[in-house]
Amino acid sequence: MNQQITVQKRSGVKENIDLDKIHRVITWAAEGLDNVSVSQVELRSHIQFYDGIKTEDIHETIIKAAADLISEETPDYQYLAARLAVFHLRKKAYGQFEPPTLFDHVNKMVDMGKYDKHLLEDYTAEELNILDTYIDHWRDMNFSYAAVKQLEGKYLVQNRVTGEIYESAQFLYIMVAACLFANYPKETRLDYIRRFYDAVSLFKISLPTPIMSGVRTPTRQFSSCVLIECDDSLDSINATASAIVRYVSQRAGIGINAGRIRALGSPIRGGEAFHTGCIPFYKYFQTAVKCCSQGGVRGGAATLFYPMWHREVESLLVLKNNRGVEENRVRHMDYGVQINKLMYTRLIKGESISLFSPSDVPGLYDAFFADQEEFERLYVQYENDPSIKRETRKAVELFSLMMQERASTGRIYIQNVDHCNTHSPFDPQVAPIRQSNLCLEIALPTKPLTNVEDDQGEIALCTLSAFNLGAIKELDELEELADLTIRALDSLLDYQDYPLPAARKATMNRRTLGVGVINFAYYLAKNGVRYSDGSANGLTHRTFEAIQYYLLKASVGLAKEQGACPSFNETNYAKGLLPIDTYKRDLDAICDEPLHFDWDALRTEIMEHGLRNSTLSALMPSETSSQISNATNGIEPPRGFVSIKASKDGILKQVVPEYDKYKDNYELLWNIESNDGYLQLVGLMQKFVDQAISANTNYDPSKQAGGKVPMKLLLKDLLSAYKLGVKTLYYHNTRDGADDAQKDLAAQDDDCAGGACKI
Repeated sequence: MNQQITVQKRSGVKENIDLDKIHRVITWAAEGLDNVSVSQVELRSHIQFYDGIKTEDIHETIIKAAADLISEETPDYQYLAARLAVFHLRKKAYGQFEPPTLFDHVNKMVDMGKYDKHLLEDYTAEELNILDTYIDHWRDMNFSYAAVKQLEGKYLVQNRVTGEIYESAQFLYIMVAACLFANYPKETRLDYIRRFYDAVSLFKISLPTPIMSGVRTPTRQFSSCVLIECDDSLDSINATASAIVRYVSQRAGIGINAGRIRALGSPIRGGEAFHTGCIPFYKYFQTAVKCCSQGGVRGGAATLFYPMWHREVESLLVLKNNRGVEENRVRHMDYGVQINKLMYTRLIKGESISLFSPSDVPGLYDAFFADQEEFERLYVQYENDPSIKRETRKAVELFSLMMQERASTGRIYIQNVDHCNTHSPFDPQVAPIRQSNLCLEIALPTKPLTNVEDDQGEIALCTLSAFNLGAIKELDELEELADLTIRALDSLLDYQDYPLPAARKATMNRRTLGVGVINFAYYLAKNGVRYSDGSANGLTHRTFEAIQYYLLKASVGLAKEQGACPSFNETNYAKGLLPIDTYKRDLDAICDEPLHFDWDALRTEIMEHGLRNSTLSALMPSETSSQISNATNGIEPPRGFVSIKASKDGILKQVVPEYDKYKDNYELLWNIESNDGYLQLVGLMQKFVDQAISANTNYDPSKQAGGKVPMKLLLKDLLSAYKLGVKTLYYHNTRDGADDAQKDLAAQDDDCAGGACKI
């Protein structure tokens, strides 16, 4: 076979295939790995070779042969395939395996217009040569195969039309660090770059999609989440649609608050005409969301929010339903239903809920977020006013319709607006939280737009990152990681551009950040505790206390150096209130873990110096960036020991971290009997997390009587989440009988991928 098969090299020259060379490359990639067979990869590859095959195709055939062997029993094939893929990627990028020097690489990339020219203006040749000594290109060999393919597909600078790749991962990491610390004093910035580079390249800090793909390029919009609020006027509706288009085109995920729009049949222009209601305007927003392609791959994605007491709520709840006709459905957005204690109380007591048009009940919509006592007073007053148009529905019927649609689509989300405001970094009287974002973890103040070009409204942006809990040995390691993360993300706020004035003004005033976690399932397994039985409650409490404490400490430290954020006075922190003061006390019944940090001393420091950032924590899905770090997804339990992800390159298999060591400790999603333990953990996280949490509920019909999940159980879990202080609920997942190993989270990836949330 050797003599008969010729290969075509990249230069076009043909020569006989060199099987010894192929053997050497595979043997090199297999060095130090367990339970991998070089001959098995060779055998699977050879049968696919043909006369005239290109060397590039040989590489890809070998890589795929190794990737196909990834399994629970042989997890190290994911590293063998990754090393082969890195070898191939570098040959494509540099024409050889060894990368060029950093100085030569940056010069070439700036000349090509691929890197921002400021890199050569801000850094001397001597500094770039010093940075080059910090780079450890061998860290590329720590990636799993899924990680390399995600890097190649989404993050590395490339020509997306021709498929040309221009860099490898370690250049990505060092360049992100160089950009984010470029404005630091010359005597300190190289040290910050070195430490930040080490943290991200060793997977201790996980970066979101917009930062990994964008920082170092001439495009400067890196916020993952954009929150836009709409008023009840045509000017505001048009401005909202225009803002959506601007940000979708910048690859951001969108949250839209459209709860103020009046109901169908409401009078407009003093009774001159009837209002067409919410649905036509929701369709308008949907068109805006989908009108721009993001990176040439897909349209944008958005979640739209409205209150449960809106008079059109029954029509709004079924907007994603597959039944019905196009005229009464708006299926290509997701929806967040806003609820508060009064709504839940009516459910528990078997009472009714009154539905109003926000335009008919002055002050009610604003009080819904800002003042729960005032909301209840006004609500009851309007219920008893016969001059105000309203409809009445039994609470159990309305909640059941909502949960039925949540179960059937998976994409009707929940926002507990009172928890978002009573357990918030912001004073709800001056900066209420009226919406969340695409993935239900951001909780920031917004103001409606009236003109897209002015700054009178407030578009909230949040810049994300995450700690890899699986990569830390002791909680005190979080102190340095928190400082590096806050400094880097805070610098990014000044480094990036802002397409709209309302976004720039809000960001400069509030400087909001959201740091989350990945690899929580591995963290639990490594520590021998479980989601389901309460054994992880104490560890979770200790961990998230440490995270929030160190984030606050980092932000107050930065405030001492660079000043507090201008709108610090609008936070509860300015009043001396901390998350430990406002959490839901029901949590004390499930966890008696004491506080381990000096919160009173921190409180004093914050009141004296302020905070550089109004918000610091948020727990996001992190579907893609978890793969980059070879970590389990966010805070979620894995569905199988091998996760199978759909990508444009085909199927990507990834084995949970240290499967061979902790197999018996991992708790797989569909082996967990109920949501109770998981929701308790989310509640304990929420005690400390100052924004919200992308928390999912999961149901296996096969474990229920008659093979159907009862409504009573859905409502019980909803009430449990509320009782534990959970601010938001994201996906409702139903087991569909498919092989768990084959069941990926592609739907989640698609939904958030516009940018965002994909940290």
